[in-house]
Amino acid sequence: MSAEATAIEVAGLSAGYGPGEPTIAGMDFSFPAGRMVAVLGPNGGGKTTLLRALLGETPRREGSVRVAGATAYVPQTERYRLDFPVNALDVVLMGTYANAPRFRLLGREPKRRAQESLARVGLGDHGDRQFGELSGGQRQRVLIARALAQRADVILLDEPLSGVDQPSGESILEILGGLRDDGKTILVSTHDIHQAQGFDSVLCVNRRQVYCGPPAGLTPEVLRDTYGGEMIVLEGGRSAVVVQHHEHGHEH
Repeated sequence: MSAEATAIEVAGLSAGYGPGEPTIAGMDFSFPAGRMVAVLGPNGGGKTTLLRALLGETPRREGSVRVAGATAYVPQTERYRLDFPVNALDVVLMGTYANAPRFRLLGREPKRRAQESLARVGLGDHGDRQFGELSGGQRQRVLIARALAQRADVILLDEPLSGVDQPSGESILEILGGLRDDGKTILVSTHDIHQAQGFDSVLCVNRRQVYCGPPAGLTPEVLRDTYGGEMIVLEGGRSAVVVQHHEHGHEH
């Protein structure tokens, strides 16, 4: 996929589960390949619903979604059972199952691909470590390696920096930046305004599309429309702080 190719194109999208108002509406955006995009919005604002709509998992009410190439989803690690007895290499190998012939054991090539993917995220010597014994940042990197093992062109990550310390977060962002430089399209959902400033583009979502463009367009007005009562603007409008009033939950 060339750098000029359109990787994601969404037009007039509304989507959601069950009857009543859709969870997200009025979504219109497109991104070229090789772009790193922050999907910015409050908890419950529809970020996860949007990512799942791009995967084709959220029921679509209106509009269209086109994603070029293979797509991989990286969930929040907190939703994984950490007592499940699998090691890091096992988790990455799960990304190769879709390409394996039915009822056939995985051969050497998928294992080689999984080991290379672990090495790419800096965990080449952690393949035999139990997934539940890894740190939060290491678990997140294992899940990114799983997406690489799927040979994904578009990688969607659901708050990958939530709950990890600053050095781990910086390491994850560096890995994602390298994948972007390789031509992959990266969408990262977050509610952290400061993290979003370092991305190529920002898509602001609060049940509808509030803004799509460069981080420089994150004006106090855009941030107020995105966060409402969860945001406090400081220093004469030059910075903002998000105050989360409830725990993160599912956005259905």
